[in-house]
Amino acid sequence: MERRSVAKFHRASEDFKSASCPALIALIDRRGTIMAHGDTEVTRDDVTGVSISPPVPIISATDGDADTKRGPNSERGSAMDVDKMLAHAGDFGRYQYLLMLLFSVINILSTFDYFGQLFIFVKPEYWCHLPELAHLPRGDVRRIWSPPQDASCSRYDTNLTTVGLVNGTPDWRGTNWTLRACDSGWDYNLTDGYRSIISELHWVCDDSWKPAVAQSMFFVGSVLGSLGLGVMSDHVGRLPVLILANMLALAGNVATVFTSGLPEFAFCRMVTGLATDNNFVMMYIIVLEYMRPDRRTLGLNLCIGVFHTLACIAVPWVAIWAGYWRLFLLMITLPNIVVPGFYFCVPESASWLLSKGRVQQALKCFRRVAAFNGRTLPPEVIQTFERSAKLSVPQGTGNLLGLFRTPRLRRKTCILIFKSMVLTLCFDAISRNVDGLGYSPFVMFSMTSLTKFPASLVILLLQDRLGRKAMASGSLLMSGVFTIASGLVIAFVGAKSVPMVTAALAVVGRFGVNIAYSSGAQYAAELIPTEVRGQGVSAIHMVGYAATFFSSHILYLANYSRAIPELVLGSLSIIGAALCLLLPETLHRTLPVTLGDGEAFGEGEGIWEFAWCQKPDKKCHHHNSAVDLVS
Repeated sequence: MERRSVAKFHRASEDFKSASCPALIALIDRRGTIMAHGDTEVTRDDVTGVSISPPVPIISATDGDADTKRGPNSERGSAMDVDKMLAHAGDFGRYQYLLMLLFSVINILSTFDYFGQLFIFVKPEYWCHLPELAHLPRGDVRRIWSPPQDASCSRYDTNLTTVGLVNGTPDWRGTNWTLRACDSGWDYNLTDGYRSIISELHWVCDDSWKPAVAQSMFFVGSVLGSLGLGVMSDHVGRLPVLILANMLALAGNVATVFTSGLPEFAFCRMVTGLATDNNFVMMYIIVLEYMRPDRRTLGLNLCIGVFHTLACIAVPWVAIWAGYWRLFLLMITLPNIVVPGFYFCVPESASWLLSKGRVQQALKCFRRVAAFNGRTLPPEVIQTFERSAKLSVPQGTGNLLGLFRTPRLRRKTCILIFKSMVLTLCFDAISRNVDGLGYSPFVMFSMTSLTKFPASLVILLLQDRLGRKAMASGSLLMSGVFTIASGLVIAFVGAKSVPMVTAALAVVGRFGVNIAYSSGAQYAAELIPTEVRGQGVSAIHMVGYAATFFSSHILYLANYSRAIPELVLGSLSIIGAALCLLLPETLHRTLPVTLGDGEAFGEGEGIWEFAWCQKPDKKCHHHNSAVDLVS
């Protein structure tokens, strides 16, 4: 029994090691969400593979120590050596408060890094500069002397000083009405006085494609960084990669400040993108591991839910206060210089150290925690911990390609991949689609960011009542319907005609995609069989993340018609909602362990079968507990 339990402990540790980044925990989402999962608390040993994206508010699982609930004689009881060591060292004392404080700093820095790029590319209203009318007020030049059909990129092909005035308006009789492209630059009506790179480098009209390319390179870097730094973290540790990722963000942003053309600007954005995910995930792993299981919900809710939301609300106003994109970029990135100091006060992941056989270094970390909390580790506890670590036996895992060998599992995997692409793409694009909605983009971004925390509460309250399929499909459908409605209002009425309507529709659309995005990772993790869960969820996450490359290009379509991005994103959301109906429900079901289980899981289930409408006798009373995800 002892060897079986020790093997189970090693198995959970290996899952944690293989899935830590870019797929960390099966119950955490694209920027850090713990979902309500049956009736059990999610602990560090429940890790099997999750994708982390820009941090989002944590969803609370039911409080309570999972081990206590299962009793001391359960197989899992002996597999909790790390948490038992932590209990002796102090699992919610002064040291945990310090980690929560530092993690809050990381939340703010990573949020500024990810969403700050939006405000580099704010596009103000612009029109051709008319040098012969430079003595006139700019408002009159835009309103009277510019062609109404295309004032942004063309002007009348004539010397406007030769045009007479009749009652204060131009007398166009006998004047050449043909147009020519702007040849003397542009004038800008800066939004809230903020000067972006678009107005500085004149990336408009024929050069309006440049911002989309530059932003795409950021996401190319994100994919490369998630892969490269994720692999590196399994070789050199979580803490060094945390510091390296934040230094890459610092270097990339500072270098961006000194660029003056597209090639160097795009390269620097790619360098900055290398940090995305890992500049947040590595600290998440460490805080999760060094906190008592029944306090993780509280600690992570406080750090991620509050500070990430506040950072999202604050970032546009930091930009307005700076007034200039280069100064703004320096203001949000220079604080990253404090992160190397984390080396002296943040411990390495004990699970990673144990997976590498570095037992004494893991013990050193626990002694450090104990000393800070005013405790001492008993010698017998240290001996038991060392003995358990030495008895660990490596376990094999399945092959990722096995997800595609059988028809039903292949169909579910392909749907999950497409859903991940839709969720990640729509989450990013809808979050950044704040121009041309009748209000300042700074105001719109803050307004829509307010939906993050309520979306988390909705998941907490409803996900274990309605079920995974109903939440995934319903939230995507809601986002799609309201996003398309916003596009139709813009197309047929005009955003500036009814700004409150378009703003309200945009807010509800983002609210829906926040719910879908925050609940998406758990659904995928529960459907992928245990033996390939780490690899499977990681691969699904990476494909979804790669889809964000197209986010800026979809938003670029607004240059042809302002309603196109809303219509495209809303349509994708509705297609994703429809495909989710083809997936089986996982609430109150025994989760698949082998590839064969994954093939048979949900067989015979109809597309309209939801957990909330099933008869009580049809439900399985075995909850999807966290232990299902590792056993």
